[in-house]
Amino acid sequence: MKSSILLFFVLTFLSFSNFCQAQKISDGESIDVNGMKVSFNLTNKESIDVHGKAFDRYKVSASVKNNSDKSYNIRLTSYPQIVTNIGIVELDCINATGAKLTSKKIQLKMKAQTINVSYSAYDKSGKMTTSILPVIGSYYFDAGDTINDDAIFIVPQGEKPDVTVRNLR
Repeated sequence: MKSSILLFFVLTFLSFSNFCQAQKISDGESIDVNGMKVSFNLTNKESIDVHGKAFDRYKVSASVKNNSDKSYNIRLTSYPQIVTNIGIVELDCINATGAKLTSKKIQLKMKAQTINVSYSAYDKSGKMTTSILPVIGSYYFDAGDTINDDAIFIVPQGEKPDVTVRNLR
């Protein structure tokens, strides 16, 4: 019982410390997050009506540039592997509604390195054919690289997106 209570407090502390690491970012601003330059821009705004309520719909663009001399790399193994930790930074729009299948977050992820694998197999007629299959071999984010992504945020009318940035590495 004591160990489960202790575990609860440790997990609560870790999630709170992770939340505290988030930094505010505004339209047109760039901030430094552990040697990475994160930029955020509002590219388009329009007013929309969702179920009788007025909202503002923003198209946003985010980018991260690795200004450090450190490269990030995840090499995959030879057996099937599910990789979920390829994010570099996450931009979270606190006041986004997520209505009409829009985003509440933008996660800028590492680039995939694709390798073309050639293999031979028999087709339906019994003839040997050679084909090429693209396979992801690793994920990377080298020094000097830039990653960009876009999203759509819907926020209450009259508000601008309230965005925070969090390092995922």
